[in-house]
Amino acid sequence: MSSPSSAGPAFRKGEPPTEIIVHQQSRRLEVAFGESERYSLDFEFLRVHSPSAAVQGHGPGQEVLQVGKRDVTISAIEPVGHYAIKPVFSDGHESGIFTWDYLRELGRDRDALWARYLQKLADAGERREGPGSAQADAPVDVVEARFIRKPA
Repeated sequence: MSSPSSAGPAFRKGEPPTEIIVHQQSRRLEVAFGESERYSLDFEFLRVHSPSAAVQGHGPGQEVLQVGKRDVTISAIEPVGHYAIKPVFSDGHESGIFTWDYLRELGRDRDALWARYLQKLADAGERREGPGSAQADAPVDVVEARFIRKPA
């Protein structure tokens, strides 16, 4: 997936994506903001960076390290008004409301956020795999759902 420079193009706060595609087999959510920004976010990445209090805590330093989420899938995505989506994850987690700005932030900062998460796992002696993990990625993407914003 291509991504913009670190500064990225100018955008309006709260601007919705022009396209959201769910790739079930490769377990990725593809989010596009116009022609110049397109991000591919693993379901696991989204799950461990959920903006919910169950993951982020109720304040700085209260984050809860998410472990064993490598094989998590998204079973549904619910719209939240005109400002966000709420993924329903296969492990039962469904309280994270991903605003358009937060999805853009996750896309832009993905590499740094992922490296930080992996380091936290290593520091805690934890693993990405859960019990009985298949650890196999499917070789082919199948588009399950596509959300496209209609031009105004």
